[in-house]
Amino acid sequence: MIKKVLLLINRISDNPTEDEMDVLSQASEVEAALSELGYEYSREFMDLNLGQTKENILRYAPDLVFNLVETIDQRGDLIYLAPALLDSMHIPYTGCPLDGMFLTSNKILTKQLLSHHGVRTPSWFDSSGPFDLNPPKTYIAKPLWEDASVGINDSSVFKGSNAGIVDKLRERWGKGFFIEEFIEGREFNVSVLGGESGPQVMPLAEIVFHEFPANKPRIVGYAAKWEQDSFEYRNTLRSFDISGTTTVLQEELHEMALSCWKIFNLRGYARVDFRVDHKNKPHVLEINANPCISPDAGFYAACSNAGLTFTQVVERIIYDTVS
Repeated sequence: MIKKVLLLINRISDNPTEDEMDVLSQASEVEAALSELGYEYSREFMDLNLGQTKENILRYAPDLVFNLVETIDQRGDLIYLAPALLDSMHIPYTGCPLDGMFLTSNKILTKQLLSHHGVRTPSWFDSSGPFDLNPPKTYIAKPLWEDASVGINDSSVFKGSNAGIVDKLRERWGKGFFIEEFIEGREFNVSVLGGESGPQVMPLAEIVFHEFPANKPRIVGYAAKWEQDSFEYRNTLRSFDISGTTTVLQEELHEMALSCWKIFNLRGYARVDFRVDHKNKPHVLEINANPCISPDAGFYAACSNAGLTFTQVVERIIYDTVS
């Protein structure tokens, strides 16, 4: 029986950005839900001093760890260390297990596995090349490990005819990037929540690029997520009104999201991001294991649209861990 829950979050840097600070808001909301559910709880920060983190966890002796770690030492490629440490300690924890966390945090591994299972995803080139870019096509460059749209802005989108782009990307990111074909069309976020009845797809959310100029890339970049005074933040809107979306497309988005859940051994909660091309074919852009669960973020917005309270969502995430 679970009585004591430890929230594990990444240690905040001395000069944190907005996306880094958001984990503190998530922790506060989860703590309020745990209190409502009658659990005893505490909070622990994790960094690269794994021995100290292990000692602190053992001192509290939790029945369950609520894993909210998003980076380690501000590095997205180390996010898997949290489930790895907890696995080694034989302590149950919420959210995605180690294998799924590692695979989905590396965007190239994600795309390779999607392709292997026949799940549509935009074509790509990894940083080692060769870069056989098609001059008339449009591409987008993305960091290999980061989430929350870190490092993505309008300059990330370019034509294949831009011959100098690869050198600039290597100067910026070294080998930690990839180039993906840019899918012109609609964008959807599909949230999946675990629970007693198995994974359930929440209401579909479309990202609406309101009043974007014709020459401005329709992307959810860093500014759209975190810079509240920006045009992108004010005009990149989330809509659950999908009355103009065909039943066939809705069903395919549902099926593909559940396929991702199964392929990557996801657990607890996840969000799959899609672009839908002009032929109405959805392509998986990214699989977000343990997505942000702040009340104003996309995952909980979908759950709320389904009629779930935040506490009910936390309860289902915990159930999916211990069932």
